[in-house]
Formats: sequence, structure tokens, C-alpha cells
Amino acid sequence: MTILRPSAVASPKLVVKALAVSFFFLCTLSVTLCAQEGGPPTDGKQVAGIPAGGKWLEFQSEDKMTGAQKNRFELEADNLLPDSDAKAKVLLFCVGGKLALGDFRPNLRLGPPNRASFWEGKPQMRVRVRVDNSSSRHSWNWVHGNFLAMDKDTVRQLIGAKIFKVEFDSPRGPQIAEFTPAGLDLALVRKDCSLKPQKP
Repeated sequence: MTILRPSAVASPKLVVKALAVSFFFLCTLSVTLCAQEGGPPTDGKQVAGIPAGGKWLEFQSEDKMTGAQKNRFELEADNLLPDSDAKAKVLLFCVGGKLALGDFRPNLRLGPPNRASFWEGKPQMRVRVRVDNSSSRHSWNWVHGNFLAMDKDTVRQLIGAKIFKVEFDSPRGPQIAEFTPAGLDLALVRKDCSLKPQKP
């Protein structure tokens, strides 16, 4: 009969710790994969954008189940932020001729949320926005630390602006993403998203 020495048998505490670490790792991995999705789902096909005026691009598709027209407008930042491999972007998602979501993607890790929305209790980040010569503070929904969902008034101001800047928190401190939204085809945005520009 073989007798196992105590050192060869894992103690119940070690087994529990190993299972807890494995569970934590799997949860972290699944949250990371979900966070990479961000915004309404796409069909998986990468389609080239078409010019939408100025530095804007538009991407068009159709919902396979409902037949609803889906439009995405993208504007890339003028500057590359530190610790980022790609420039920040502003994206407008429109479905069935109406704005579904406007989001700001810094393409780098966001700082933690610093407040919760009053009505929904969702995590938010307080940001400072410059539209032309006007500056204001906003609280945008913080989505998985991946992007910030903009309020509709800011989207309306953005589409009619010449200068658009967003100051937000990152792990290394405040960062400013700078955009040049001038030149967007406003008739196209009105048709695809039911949006009109608004003064700040």
C-alpha cells in the first residue's frame, strides 16, 4: 500500500484558492471580450466607408431581420493621444433614419467612472467639451471602460461645429482629443439620422 506524504496532497484551502483564481480569470476574460464589442453589433463584414463631407466617413448596411437601414458616421481625431496606437474617434450610429447612439472612443484605456447617473444609476465620466468657442461640462455614460456614450445635445452641436475637443480622464491623467467636424454633409445626416445642428 502506497502512503502519500502530506506535502503530496493538496489541502482544501489550496484547491479553493486555485478554483477562485481560475473563476476570476475567466470572468475577466469574458468582460474584456464583451467590452471590445461596443456599440450596436455589426454583420461581421468590413465595408469601406464612403466620404460624407469634410473628414467624415459613412458606413451603410441593412439589418438582416428587420430590413432597417443602418448608417454609421465616423470622424477621426486630428491628434494621436499618448499610449495609443490609433487615433480617437467619434461615431454616430443611426438605425431606421434615427440616431441610436453617439459615442466617443479614445482608443486607449479610460480612467474609472467618477459619478453615477441620477436616473439610471449607470457609471459615468465627467468630461469637458469645447464646441467652437463654447466650453461646457457633461456626464457621459462610461461603457465597459471602452468608450463614452455622448448625450444627444452634444451630438447636435458636434455636427454643426468647426472645432470639437473632448477632455477626459485616463490612467495617466487628463487627455484632450481634438477633432475637425467641419464639412459634414448636413442634408445626409438629416436624412439618415433625423439630426439637425444645434448651437452650443
